[in-house]
Amino acid sequence: MKLQGKNIVIGITGGIAVYKVCQVVRGFKKLGANVDVIMTDNATKFVAPLTFETLSNRPVVTDMFSRSSHWEVEHISLAKKADLMLVCPATANIIGKYANGIADDMLSTTLMATTAPVVVCPAMNVNMYHSPAFKNNLESLKKRGVLVVNAESGFLACGDSGEGRMAEPDTIVDYCVGVLCPKQDLSGKRILVTCGATAEKLDDARCITNFSSGKMGAAIVSEALKRGAEVTVILGKHTAEIDCSANIVNVNTTIEMYNETIDRVNDNDIFIMAGAPCDYRPEQYSQTKIKSENLTVKFVKNPDIAQKVGEIKGKKYLCAFAAETDNGVANARAKLTKKHADLIVLNNIKTNNVFGSDTNSVTLVTSDSETEYPEMSKSDVANLILDRINSK
Repeated sequence: MKLQGKNIVIGITGGIAVYKVCQVVRGFKKLGANVDVIMTDNATKFVAPLTFETLSNRPVVTDMFSRSSHWEVEHISLAKKADLMLVCPATANIIGKYANGIADDMLSTTLMATTAPVVVCPAMNVNMYHSPAFKNNLESLKKRGVLVVNAESGFLACGDSGEGRMAEPDTIVDYCVGVLCPKQDLSGKRILVTCGATAEKLDDARCITNFSSGKMGAAIVSEALKRGAEVTVILGKHTAEIDCSANIVNVNTTIEMYNETIDRVNDNDIFIMAGAPCDYRPEQYSQTKIKSENLTVKFVKNPDIAQKVGEIKGKKYLCAFAAETDNGVANARAKLTKKHADLIVLNNIKTNNVFGSDTNSVTLVTSDSETEYPEMSKSDVANLILDRINSK
């Protein structure tokens, strides 16, 4: 069975969606996983611990200070045992505690102690879900590497309608399976990813660049490596952490990124142009600091990296990005043709805070389709892109 020998610790907090967690536990058990359940006091008001003990064939932990027949610090024991920890449903309260380092019950203490991957499944009223406090706390957890199965839209128990309903059990189980057993469907593939911004010098003190953090490219690199690919990164200016398992080639200017990419076309199978090279560079570079009261800079066009790859790639796969403020799909389709690309990932930077964010909402554009996706983590976007590439 797919999860045979895997240990999953599920933290259940107080919300009407607790009843759905019964199906989550059953789903994991059917796949062969060992399941331990921690319930907060509020969670036990919705479903009795006996239900989860029956489904998991394990005692349910509810009390931080309960005495067991053998001596062990139980929250440490469970934290070490877990191959994955799932909080489901995750209320605003537990997300706030976890984000701010509060450990005042069995679940929050175990979360603080574990080094296993943590997945949270938010569930709450729509207004709570969109509140600045909750969003800040969730964003803080994402930055620390906590994984999120986003809430869905629909009719809520409180009578409101909108985002905040916990994801369906099958969705949650499938997501966790993906974390514990990443696909190796890119094994043997060689992927080149451009990542980060380039910078074009005006003088030794100033440069022209853009707002790219490299987070989207970094997510693609990370997910491609997990799926078994051999990855080369042509890496410009960035703030994102890049998986050091990749072959990293550092560059500064667009010309450097162009040369390093074109030199490797013959050595790779797939090209993902997630970098943000400057389209233009100053015609002249001053070797001393410019101190003019009025400055006029003449620019020249930089070479188009994706277009050149498209011209010489043959039957190899090219994915390019389009950051647009208007006429997004039309502009993406024009780029698809001009760059000889197989896939364009469209970002609307006017309505979508792409640069520096941990999330993104994209439209995938091919010659015969366009599919718009809701906001999701950049890791999830990376897997969407890799799934689309691998389906061809």
